[in-house]
Amino acid sequence: MAKPAQEIDTTMDNIPFFYKWQKGEGVDVIETFFIKDLKEVPLKWWDRMGGDGTLFNMEGAGDATGAYIVEIAPGKSLNPMRHLYEELILVVQGRGATTIWNDNGAKQTFEWQEGSLISVPLNVHHQHFNGQGDKPARLFSVNNMPIVFSLFHNDDFIFNTPYDFADRFDGRPDYFSSQGTQHPGRIWETNFIADTRTFNLQEWKERGAGGKNVFLEMCDGTMAAHISEFPVGTYKKAHRHGPGFNVIIIKGQGFSLFWWEGEEPKRYDWQDGSVFVPPEMMFHQHFNLGPTGARYLPLRFGGIKHSMGEGYGDISKVDKDVKSGGNQIEYYDQPKYIREMFEGDMTRLGAESRMDPGVYAKPSA
Repeated sequence: MAKPAQEIDTTMDNIPFFYKWQKGEGVDVIETFFIKDLKEVPLKWWDRMGGDGTLFNMEGAGDATGAYIVEIAPGKSLNPMRHLYEELILVVQGRGATTIWNDNGAKQTFEWQEGSLISVPLNVHHQHFNGQGDKPARLFSVNNMPIVFSLFHNDDFIFNTPYDFADRFDGRPDYFSSQGTQHPGRIWETNFIADTRTFNLQEWKERGAGGKNVFLEMCDGTMAAHISEFPVGTYKKAHRHGPGFNVIIIKGQGFSLFWWEGEEPKRYDWQDGSVFVPPEMMFHQHFNLGPTGARYLPLRFGGIKHSMGEGYGDISKVDKDVKSGGNQIEYYDQPKYIREMFEGDMTRLGAESRMDPGVYAKPSA
């Protein structure tokens, strides 16, 4: 049984309200840097949700984003909810449907599958249903809970405020079915992505390795995302950014390096379903060791349309050289052992690097 955060409050203990609320929810709270596979995370019954779940405090998220995973039993549904925090939900496993409605009578139902990305408009009523009678469905949420909970420090207000944001959800028939609107700069404005694993991407040559990308602005909210993919036998340029980029591997196999400037990198090997959140301004670099293109989906607080400033979600410097005031390290400036590590792994796997040797040559002045 959930216990109100107010009941576990200790005066002047300097602990944000959000973390007190978590303790009262009656489910496990996993604090970690890296999740190997979202499909394998152990769960526990969660009264509020009406399904099994687990909360996460990802090390690199800081207080920018929260996360949880919840499972819907075969043929069942979660409890109806509404709330004043925003969230993006990736369908990790299964297929089903979500119904969304407001107090003014607008109502929509749309279907989803593994790989779908759901954006829940602010403060709408919503309920998720498992469309399979023999298998559970798993949903992974990244949200701005920490900011909203600690700002209002009243969970009754957050979950039970009767206000319709009609500018966010107006009930038009194609709200979740339209293709969306494409903007310059690889920006796609939409309310639902049917399959992030096959969504069409555009070239982003500045990030290296022949990679492709699209930035997603959804439901006119402050939670945003992007999808990036890079080819077999390649690796991206190292870069850094603000907190709360929850990077989910949605296709592929490889590893990433993480390091603070002046320190040695730490390596994490990933697969489909892995999640990591690089801490604020920590350099990181992604390497594809698999037989297919590697695709990842970072969910974050702070978008392009509704910017929260340079500290949250800002991507304006991620493809610019650190020597010019940006946050990216060019291939020719990285330590030689990084290239050797990648090529050694490829040889061990019986494959070859497909990196263009020319990228390691420093341009002439």
